[in-house]
Amino acid sequence: MSYRRDNRPSRSSLVDGFDSLEEGGLRASSSYSREINEQDNDKAMETLHDKVSFLKRLTGDIHEEVESHNQLLDRVGNKMDASRGMMMGTMDRFKKVFEKKSARKTCSYVGYFTLAFIFIYYLIRILGYFTLG
Repeated sequence: MSYRRDNRPSRSSLVDGFDSLEEGGLRASSSYSREINEQDNDKAMETLHDKVSFLKRLTGDIHEEVESHNQLLDRVGNKMDASRGMMMGTMDRFKKVFEKKSARKTCSYVGYFTLAFIFIYYLIRILGYFTLG
């Protein structure tokens, strides 16, 4: 024999609890739940307002940082343009110097003299190290 047991409560047992409530009690519980929902909504609104305020301050700080970086980049760009102009002027002067054969010969002599001076300087230092040591 199989006994089927119905675990679902009957419809009448669900409604029985409402019969015992007074009409005013039902209204009071719905206004109480509405008050709780309003309090929850107010808390959520305050939390949301705090988050929005934080994000607004954060975006303001980011904006200020971006503006300061843009100003810095503008200054760096202007200085780079100025140095580029100076380098172009220097290169133009070098071109003018090396266009003439006599000037090129003079620059070659200065270069050779500088290399010879450096070679002699290190030679004297090495010989002085061995004689004193």
